[in-house]
Amino acid sequence: MAKPATVRRTLHLKFTAPSADPKHLNNLVQVAKPFYEFFGGKVIKLLQNVDDPSRFVQVIEYETDANLELNRQQLASDRHWQNMLQMWRSATQGSVEMDIYVDAAPPK
Repeated sequence: MAKPATVRRTLHLKFTAPSADPKHLNNLVQVAKPFYEFFGGKVIKLLQNVDDPSRFVQVIEYETDANLELNRQQLASDRHWQNMLQMWRSATQGSVEMDIYVDAAPPK
């Protein structure tokens, strides 16, 4: 049986936290980690802005089935995905920006 085609993506969740202390946010990252891994998450990290410590970016590098990527709108409406986003919104008391990137470097 042929292995399904996969695509690599990098997801950025950008938000402002009410506190510059990343301890609570790192706990949330750990809670959400199995969810991200289920959807192909390979690298999961939380970055804090040096110039504005209340700004954060969570980076999730993942590899997923190309068919699932084509149905990203379906995934966005998934109850589990919506619960995870709600968790971030409640923790940050505001909006969460979400951007998905693909590596623009030519394949090796």
